[in-house]
Amino acid sequence: MNLIIRLLITAIVAYLLTKILPGVHFDGFSTAIIFAIVLGILNIFVKPILNLFGLPLTIITLGLFALVINAIIILIADYFIDSMKVDGFLWAFIFSILLSVITSLANSMFADKD
Repeated sequence: MNLIIRLLITAIVAYLLTKILPGVHFDGFSTAIIFAIVLGILNIFVKPILNLFGLPLTIITLGLFALVINAIIILIADYFIDSMKVDGFLWAFIFSILLSVITSLANSMFADKD
């Protein structure tokens, strides 16, 4: 149940962010749900590989390169989802920062602590 709540929170936050940010576009809320699922899958399988290869840069930049890796994950999700459009790396970067901050705040308020 906690997974479903987290996916819904991610989908809602992502959908609302597309209404605010002009560089990220979803066709509808169903796209946001698909985005949340694809993002979860990418975070499980692709992100650890990118973190491993980017570890030296992450250490050199004191962790700031992790933000770039998050933006790359957003761009990969954009590649797989036809009804999603990101206008460039900068918009993916801004979207990923806002999505992670707002989602973590919302998860801390609404998701179970178990």
